[in-house]
Amino acid sequence: MNEFVFAKVLHVLGVVLWIGGVAMVTTVLLPAVAQMKSAAERVEFFERIERRFATQARFTTLLTGLSGFYMVHLLDAWGRFAELRFWWMHAMVLVWLMFTLMLFVLEPLVLQRQLKQRAQHHPEKTFALIQRMHWVLLSLSLITVAGAMAGSHGWMLSGN
Repeated sequence: MNEFVFAKVLHVLGVVLWIGGVAMVTTVLLPAVAQMKSAAERVEFFERIERRFATQARFTTLLTGLSGFYMVHLLDAWGRFAELRFWWMHAMVLVWLMFTLMLFVLEPLVLQRQLKQRAQHHPEKTFALIQRMHWVLLSLSLITVAGAMAGSHGWMLSGN
């Protein structure tokens, strides 16, 4: 069972770095950037920082996903996905999928170009959209982390 403990350690470290980074960007960086005078400057600065964080986020989402699926495999816990009381497992996969699609597909292939074009014409609205997207993703992530912690320690929807 040592490999399970190792996978769990990697999983938790991945989540801490990934969601912690999202929390820092959402609650500290974006409000600080919002204080900049020029909307165009805000978007450009944020894109520079976000690019650097994206590398960390890509690595940690990969680590989190691989370790999570490995733990499900080791425990042969696939049947939990058929039970509503394990909603937090569905939520973990959903949040992971959303971020993975965002980081590996949408952001590099679509969003960077679209946001840059939109920012040229509507920098204020673009920055507000970026802030809203981050708050939504952070909120979903925190609900998922809370549910996963409660559920994995025995607190189920049925009240057990």
